[in-house]
Amino acid sequence: MANATLVVMAAGMGSRFGGIKQLEPVGVDGEVLLDYSVYDALRAGFDKVVFIIKHEIEKDFKEIAGDRISKFVETEYVYQTVPPYRKKPLGTGEAVLLTRNVIDSPFAILNADDFYGADAFRLIRQGLVEPDYSMVTYMLFNTLSENGGVSRGVCTVEDGYLKKITETHNLDRNCGLPVDTPVSMNLWGLKPDVFGELEDGLVNFMKTADIRRDEFTIPTFIGEQVESGKHSVRALQTSAVWFGMTYREDKAQVVEKIRSLTDTGLYPASLWK
Repeated sequence: MANATLVVMAAGMGSRFGGIKQLEPVGVDGEVLLDYSVYDALRAGFDKVVFIIKHEIEKDFKEIAGDRISKFVETEYVYQTVPPYRKKPLGTGEAVLLTRNVIDSPFAILNADDFYGADAFRLIRQGLVEPDYSMVTYMLFNTLSENGGVSRGVCTVEDGYLKKITETHNLDRNCGLPVDTPVSMNLWGLKPDVFGELEDGLVNFMKTADIRRDEFTIPTFIGEQVESGKHSVRALQTSAVWFGMTYREDKAQVVEKIRSLTDTGLYPASLWK
């Protein structure tokens, strides 16, 4: 199987969480959520990892996760900055574009503060060998928080392909959508040819958006590519249960879920030993 790179987006601000949630320990041996993503990705056949971080967290990030992971897989870093006219980075679309000089193989992108499950990495790794782009979709009910509403990319899927993605906010168990509605958790499979299109997309974004507030995001960009007919995106449905830390109160539940997965033998107590 050809080479494949995992891109981990870890430059977010974590405003609702109230801290650097991608560095919160949740594992039995102090692992953070991205440890589990990288571990599952390596088992699925990925052979390189690119971390997108901010310079401000570089020291802590490497000490808590990066230096440990780099002993087991080729690792690169790129850095996303916050422009002086904004409070947040320009968005995930710009973040992925920053990796263009360190990626020369099909690649998957994901959030550092989400737990995706081994099945999701198996699916997206298989998707990378196909000519189309790909994504993993989850059933809405498997992605909700018990501590408040969440934002999800609600997907319209026909014959196994993404037709439309709609960013939808404040979703909870009483939102009225069917429990098996397919949603995106930002796990995408792309090819290096996307970088030229991302660059064009960012240029157009800067011309038309409120650049003080608007974000250039991967879901919006890919949705536009699909609707314009430029790319097809295979929607790979997983039955896995997603979990993550949208809110500070989510951490205790995440720790308990990780411990349960460890106790049942799905993960070793120490991932990297």
